[in-house]
Amino acid sequence: MIAPRTCVLISTWLACASHGENSAHAFLQPPPSAATTVRRFAARTDVDGVDSDSTSTNGATKTATNGSNDAASAPAKVGEVSPSDPFSFVVPILGDLHIDPRKMEDYSVGRSHILSIIKDAKSQLGISKEGDNDDDDPKGVALVSLGDLGESKNCDHNPDNPFELFAGTSQCHETAAEFLGSFGVHYDVIGGNHDLEGIDEFDSDAKNLRKFLSAHGKETPQFCTQVAEKTLLVGLCSTIFREAKYTSHEVIIDDAQIVWFEQLVKSKPADEGWRIFVFSHAPPNGSGIRIIQENHVVNGCCWLNHSDEKNCRKFIEIVRLNRCIKGWFSGHFHLGQDYQDSITFPTIDPSEGPYPNRGSCVFAQTSVMRAGTSRDGRQQSRLLRGTQNGFEICTIDHKKEGAIRVDATVTYRDDSHEVGVYAHEDEAYDHDNYFKVYQPQFDDHGYVCADEEELCLLTPDPITEETCAWWKLSCGRVLGVVNGMMLEFDKSTLAPLGLVVSGDELFGKQVAIVDSGLEECLINFEEDGMDGADCADGNDTTDDSREQAVLVYDDDGVAVIQPNADGSYWRKIVRNKIARMKERRREKAAIEFAQMFLPVRSEDEAKEKIVSTWGPYKSTSGVAKSTGIEGVTKKTEEEKKELKVYTS
Repeated sequence: MIAPRTCVLISTWLACASHGENSAHAFLQPPPSAATTVRRFAARTDVDGVDSDSTSTNGATKTATNGSNDAASAPAKVGEVSPSDPFSFVVPILGDLHIDPRKMEDYSVGRSHILSIIKDAKSQLGISKEGDNDDDDPKGVALVSLGDLGESKNCDHNPDNPFELFAGTSQCHETAAEFLGSFGVHYDVIGGNHDLEGIDEFDSDAKNLRKFLSAHGKETPQFCTQVAEKTLLVGLCSTIFREAKYTSHEVIIDDAQIVWFEQLVKSKPADEGWRIFVFSHAPPNGSGIRIIQENHVVNGCCWLNHSDEKNCRKFIEIVRLNRCIKGWFSGHFHLGQDYQDSITFPTIDPSEGPYPNRGSCVFAQTSVMRAGTSRDGRQQSRLLRGTQNGFEICTIDHKKEGAIRVDATVTYRDDSHEVGVYAHEDEAYDHDNYFKVYQPQFDDHGYVCADEEELCLLTPDPITEETCAWWKLSCGRVLGVVNGMMLEFDKSTLAPLGLVVSGDELFGKQVAIVDSGLEECLINFEEDGMDGADCADGNDTTDDSREQAVLVYDDDGVAVIQPNADGSYWRKIVRNKIARMKERRREKAAIEFAQMFLPVRSEDEAKEKIVSTWGPYKSTSGVAKSTGIEGVTKKTEEEKKELKVYTS
């Protein structure tokens, strides 16, 4: 067990005015070369820094073209750190560790790769003595872990409880602290969605969090470390598991951290030379990096604060308003770094779509170290190298003896303008279909039905897995059909939010949007009509929006897709893990009861006799597989008979 470290904190409560809030400038790129994959990025001067709905591509193209020649002359070797450059730093970044104490081989190999990089970095920065860069003083070299430290399984670690999960336990955090503390440099760590999962050892999130903090010598869940001149590493930590309203695997940043973060970045403006790199377990909504529709999207645990619409969008709004934020690293998806969209730049080529407005921030996905935790076979970590002129984002490939590959180079033109270059082709192009999630872009090929149309038949043909269509409702909500599922997308960033209708209900059917508001609700003050209060439904519609119905239909009938109470459509149908665990225990008790009192001969036979009934949920599963609910979207035979009697 290592001794607690003194946290390296920067004063964060200094109030100052916002800088450059009304101007989102160019993130430019030099002309293409044979050695790199380069995109020319658009500039924006007409946005308010919050929403991206009103794109102006004419001025964007002009500014990008004018600025690209200057960018081409910028220094190319921004990753070459030097002791004479006070802005130089080197930071290895570890993705989801999911340590299993029975399977430490990959961690030992990965550690040797990281140690070699740290040794070289110290040499390059002139750090000759061991004490020159200890765990209390970054001095240009530091290590960051993105959380999910332990395996969410029983790892034969507790003989007294053969069912206890390893993740989140005292043993888990102490093992992880020993591992992270073995690199001989300052390390920072944030909690992921599994780090408070010590549910048998701790009866509350608060107690579990205290153990996490004490094991790693942390005073607060978040961290702020100055690694070089005017260069901060800032981490945001998930603090809720048992108390999650929906799935426990949503990465939730509490309100206090959000306030802290916003005040911090405001107090370190870009025009004073500050560069901030942010770390969180899951990425923020609007980052645009590769995600998994079949898991994180449909279950509502893809983005930070995914189920909270306001706070889910808050992080990208902070990024847009604060150009000191230069990079944001996340893990969570267990996907490799060979996909080009594992890194996203703040803007895209105007020919590929409208300006996404990501401020000055480059977002980067981080893979995993152990083979058994990878979804695509990659075993990789990130490496961040910065200098006065810019920074490099690299891959450390643990399957290739720790080889370092430069993935993206970002060169500073000034405090608020950068040049970004992809440094390699998409090495996983042939393997990306399973993981690729279509994301709408305004006026792209999938957009159908303008929001002012009274009747829109969205899908002229029955829906298949290849159907791609999306539309914007009058209230501003965005829905779409992708991979055989109906999803809701964020109305500002167009990032996928969650599952509305699953494939089992959608295949072979069609979708229509029709006006559904009473005519009297379109108030004519010269005639008697319904009062406005009688027409209001409390949803987040605008004053001029019309009430609409989303219909899924075929020759056998029509299903009305009703919105949630808050006006959203995506189905928050996965409960937190504690609730589901208790449900399974009740079912187990029922099986034991059945074996004692019913004429059954085995446990399997007893299981066939057990059913559960509760609320709107269908099963104890932690995966949203179906949105159809007997008696709601799918009528029982009894209800069909009752409806027939009633209508006749």
